[in-house]
Amino acid sequence: IVPDGEGRVLRAESRATASGLVFEKKYGLKDYPLLAWRWKVSNILTKGDARRKSGDDYAARVYVIFPHWFPPKTRSINYIWANRLPEGDFIPNSFYGNAVMLAVESGSKKVGQWVEERRDVLADYRMIFGEEPAAAGAIAIMTDTDNTGESAVAYYDDIRLESGGE
Repeated sequence: IVPDGEGRVLRAESRATASGLVFEKKYGLKDYPLLAWRWKVSNILTKGDARRKSGDDYAARVYVIFPHWFPPKTRSINYIWANRLPEGDFIPNSFYGNAVMLAVESGSKKVGQWVEERRDVLADYRMIFGEEPAAAGAIAIMTDTDNTGESAVAYYDDIRLESGGE
């Protein structure tokens, strides 16, 4: 946790490693379909490419995990700051097909700036998996550079669930 402007934010740094933080909380997407947060990255990864195992790294990602009693059936939606994947595109993770990478930011245009995001996770789940979701079981963040061997710093703040009934 580091100071930033008038508040404090979570700083994540990765040097050819992967760092994640998971908040386990079972909740229904029909009650809280929206996930909002703000984030900032210091750089994108020049070797990063979501379409290849060797490039499966992201300066920042926020994801929702849908656990299953049989671990291979666990699913996740990873909201990524992509290096090359166009904004709005999604693909299965190179290592684990039930983890889907959805680019909510892409490229270096907004590097160094705070960017606010708001996703309808329920709608995203239906679009990606083509069915109704089970309960979500965790929200996580990750700054990940283990496959590319690069370095990145990301800042995360104000991660919250919203009911959508504003």
